[in-house]
Amino acid sequence: MLTPGQIVSLTIEKPAAGGRMIARLGGQVVLVSGAIPGESVRARIERVAKHVGYAESLDIEQPSPDRRPFADPQCGGCLYGHISYPRQLALKSDVINDAFRRIGRLPLPSVAVAASPEDGYRMRARFHVRGGRLGFFREGTHHVCDARQTRQLLPATCDVIDELSAVIQSLGLDVIREIELTENLDATERVVFLDAASDIPYDAAERLAGTRGLTGLVSAFGSSGQPHVVDRIAVSDHGSVALRRHVLAFFQGNRHLLSDFVRHVVRQLPESSRALDLYAGVGLFAVAAAAARGVDVTAVEGDRYAAADLASNASAAAGSVKAVHQPVEDFLRGARRHERPSTVIADPPRTGMSAEALEGLIALGADRLIYVSCDVATLARDSRRLVDAGYAVERADGFDLFPNTPHVETVVVFTGPPSSARLPGTPRTAA
Repeated sequence: MLTPGQIVSLTIEKPAAGGRMIARLGGQVVLVSGAIPGESVRARIERVAKHVGYAESLDIEQPSPDRRPFADPQCGGCLYGHISYPRQLALKSDVINDAFRRIGRLPLPSVAVAASPEDGYRMRARFHVRGGRLGFFREGTHHVCDARQTRQLLPATCDVIDELSAVIQSLGLDVIREIELTENLDATERVVFLDAASDIPYDAAERLAGTRGLTGLVSAFGSSGQPHVVDRIAVSDHGSVALRRHVLAFFQGNRHLLSDFVRHVVRQLPESSRALDLYAGVGLFAVAAAAARGVDVTAVEGDRYAAADLASNASAAAGSVKAVHQPVEDFLRGARRHERPSTVIADPPRTGMSAEALEGLIALGADRLIYVSCDVATLARDSRRLVDAGYAVERADGFDLFPNTPHVETVVVFTGPPSSARLPGTPRTAA
């Protein structure tokens, strides 16, 4: 049996979801950090849980040709940083296929993962404030590390964060715990939200708001400047859309792939059709589909910040987007009162769709489903349920919205289902 502190030699087999790699010792699974499939490593067992060992690499005895130097792979968002970028994409494809095979019992052809530039891709980030320092957490700890070295942010963004950190230290503001940052595609607008334990003195808040490069500062106790940024996103060869979003509203975070990602999703909708966008956020897909494909979209969002942005963005869509501020489960519970869509887009949180939401989606009996997911395990689980209900996987595509991390965004298109899956008296809606 493995014991914490034990030093073992391991041969790395394949990736696991979450960033570690799978090895075996005496038939026991060991999940190893800092390794690459094909390598032989000496590793220390950190802990053992449910007969699975967790280990950290100490020495790389037989390194992979795909190993590369990286400043600090343990600083937040860099667990794949020691792996060459082409190999990262291949590993993410393997992770998608493995999840569908093991969890969904659905074999897929090899899934291509679209590449992203590694530097300066992030438009959204959360920084932690500890001991006057501001940065990301090192993996598995509450120790702050320098965000600049991870290369996820633009240099100008790092300059803003450094200046904010200096002001916080000079003022002794130990009430600030976290800082949420969002900026638009071209980084001309940048807003921060201060998560503070108590009110920040007015003079201190004004100094923070005056940080060069900020266009807005928001806290629970007040705000300065604009709480929103506006993105202009190309959604077709000849058109773009403008989307407003609050600093606390969810939005995809990769500036390099955003347009290609949105174009791919909206191309899956039949032109001039009716669609339903669940977990619509600020309207990224809904507004883009209306503009690029002439689709009439009902967009459903439960979060109050995103829903307010969705309503604002929908108002500029010439009546093609109807914004609904309601939890997805509640909306689908009353779906019998709504005209059936030909296509449904679902972009749920990492936890996937709730059982109630999934049942409501299936009951709609839409001809086409587009499921967008940032978690392959919950995607594979929900895909199994959709296939059991009569849907078929038409295609699956990956997008590397999170370079140097084990995360991958996956878009799966389903067609079907048989008429028996539809609600009584609801005919198939033509596209």
